[in-house]
Amino acid sequence: MSLIGSTRVVIGDEVRPASLRIVDGTIVEIGEEAPEVDFGDLVVMPGLVDSHVHVNEPGRTEWEGFATATRAAAGGGTTTIVDMPLNSIPPTVSVAALEAKREAAAGKLAVDVAFWGGLIPGSSDQIGPLVAEGVCGFKAFLVDSGVAEFPPVTPDELLGALPEMRDLDVPALVHAEDPARISVVVGDPAEYGSYLASRPPNAEAEAVSGVARMARATGARIHVLHVSSGEAVAVLSEGPPTLTGETCPHYLIFCSEEIENGATAFKCAPPIRSAEHREALWSGLVEGALSMVVSDHSPAPADIKRLEDGDFARAWGGIGSLQLRLAATWTGAVERGLSLPQMSRWLASEPARLAGLDLHKGQIAVGMDGDLVVWDPDGVTDVEGARLEHRHPITPYEGMRLRGSVVMTILGGVTVFDGGSIHGGDGRMLLRDERPDL
Repeated sequence: MSLIGSTRVVIGDEVRPASLRIVDGTIVEIGEEAPEVDFGDLVVMPGLVDSHVHVNEPGRTEWEGFATATRAAAGGGTTTIVDMPLNSIPPTVSVAALEAKREAAAGKLAVDVAFWGGLIPGSSDQIGPLVAEGVCGFKAFLVDSGVAEFPPVTPDELLGALPEMRDLDVPALVHAEDPARISVVVGDPAEYGSYLASRPPNAEAEAVSGVARMARATGARIHVLHVSSGEAVAVLSEGPPTLTGETCPHYLIFCSEEIENGATAFKCAPPIRSAEHREALWSGLVEGALSMVVSDHSPAPADIKRLEDGDFARAWGGIGSLQLRLAATWTGAVERGLSLPQMSRWLASEPARLAGLDLHKGQIAVGMDGDLVVWDPDGVTDVEGARLEHRHPITPYEGMRLRGSVVMTILGGVTVFDGGSIHGGDGRMLLRDERPDL
């Protein structure tokens, strides 16, 4: 596919008619000549980039793996994912673990994949070697991660690692909740309110305040993961330019008032909060305190999600949604009168920038990879978990009708999703872009 076009191509901050010539996987020309493949008035956007995906392979491939995760990405218009350093075994906290991860991924990729490294106690000596191997940055927890092989760091341990990350120009990604403000679940564990009360908004806000101080003190780039509360948005809005934040579709679509007791498919950490917090997150995106929407895709088998007994205290806290990020986010965006260029920024260019992949990914421009999603913003996506591509069918979106539908996903000029079918397995393993000024 060398010359494609539409009346609605998202280029930067505008939507306009355009034809795109792709040669050897790269966009070489943007013009207005008659395209060979004309998508009419369907929207053509940059292939989406999801910088927060838990693939889990090797070690917990029964939860999710590269083959299924990247197929789900392709089905949802995502052409690049960045894999989190947990919950795989071993976690990606050393060069040897990264090599194991790459070996496990070989030959299984429907889309392109890059990798985050991890920071745990005692692993700071691996920061330089892992950056040399092309990781995009480092994830750290300030609270229990849920898996024993990826323990949290103390604030002092994180602070001590930041100068090296700053000098290597890679971000620290922080799960920011204050453990002193998190409690055990009290009361009926099947009541969503019991779980919600155990992780209050001030636990998130206090931790974000702490990392904001670290960003000011060191000049390092710190990115706050999966922001769920209005209080955290307020802290981010006052933070230094090197402090950024993200949120996720489940925080933008759902609210605690609507979650039924025992519905553990909705469990995540931080938790889904009230409608008031949901609106604060949308405002944070529009005003720039939050820069992106990522999936935090973390599926798990039914027994670990405790579907039978609905025990929020013991259920795994992760949501399967990689394939639904575009439709879910657009559903909420339309209700609030938001635009296609905003969607492109939140779902493609900003995640690519965070991961250091923005010299090739995340926007439609000459010289960028020919990665595109073609979609119908007025179409519908009827969610049936069993028909999604990720390994387990459990999703809180089950039975919903979302707005927008993906028609085609194009990776480097090659169709990888079309009409409900996934094609090929030629995704690449990416290194962080080498910056000319480093």
